[in-house]
Amino acid sequence: MKLKARLAGDGIVLAPGIYDGLTALIAEQAGFEALYLSGAAVAYTRLGRPDIGLTSVTEMAETMTLIADRTRLPVIIDADTGFGNALNAQRTMRLYERAGAAALQVEDQTYPKRCGHLKDKALIPAAEMAGKIAAMADARRSDQTLIIARTDAIAVEGFDAALERAETYLAAGADVLFVEAPQTETELTGIADRFAARVPLLANMVEGGATPIRSAEALQALGFRLVIFPGGIVRALAHTARDYYTSLRAHGTTAPFRDRMYDFAGLNEIIGTGEMLERGKRYAPGQ
Repeated sequence: MKLKARLAGDGIVLAPGIYDGLTALIAEQAGFEALYLSGAAVAYTRLGRPDIGLTSVTEMAETMTLIADRTRLPVIIDADTGFGNALNAQRTMRLYERAGAAALQVEDQTYPKRCGHLKDKALIPAAEMAGKIAAMADARRSDQTLIIARTDAIAVEGFDAALERAETYLAAGADVLFVEAPQTETELTGIADRFAARVPLLANMVEGGATPIRSAEALQALGFRLVIFPGGIVRALAHTARDYYTSLRAHGTTAPFRDRMYDFAGLNEIIGTGEMLERGKRYAPGQ
């Protein structure tokens, strides 16, 4: 099902964060309906760097292309600020849409941006952001490709200003609204009370971030239609990787860690090695 149609249906969409073909595949096998390609997760994994605007549009588009080659699920991709002005945002739309993205999330921070749960962010004028949204809408090839407008104004200008910015972005053509980093249940409720009846709302759950962690069920009850857990997979894998390397260095073997990892055959089963080799036989000479 297209993401646009799914958001218009019943129930909230829970989109886990991914960062490559393997995590996309495993998330799909777990039964999710949509995926979220986090710019932060790409910075963490490809660069080993923080989410402070270091990833490029081409690195993100290349990652999106590889993921689209491995999964049929709709992927929401982090477009940061559009990587520049309205014309840059149009180019980002074209690149991401061509790479297979189902939705682009664009935000109103200055460029380079930083993680929405870090301090000392700065914003562009609301009118400039509205221009980016309109420009992206003009550039997309399909109206099935959604524009998710994010505002980081709560931490910079306050809660009421964030709601007013969201109104401006909705009027500019946003398909989904994302008011980043509400700090209380009251703020989460206030966002839903104002917008849930008019437009799908996205909630962002960051472990240790500014927003209280709530389940998909609880967020649906408030009126949210989409929830992402964008960086959780990287935090989980980083924790496991540290333990794995510490154990290997200490013991000189993976034996003590074996019950916490797939063996050679187990991983090949997940990624479908046998099926792919069989498929390749159909194209071998003489077949």
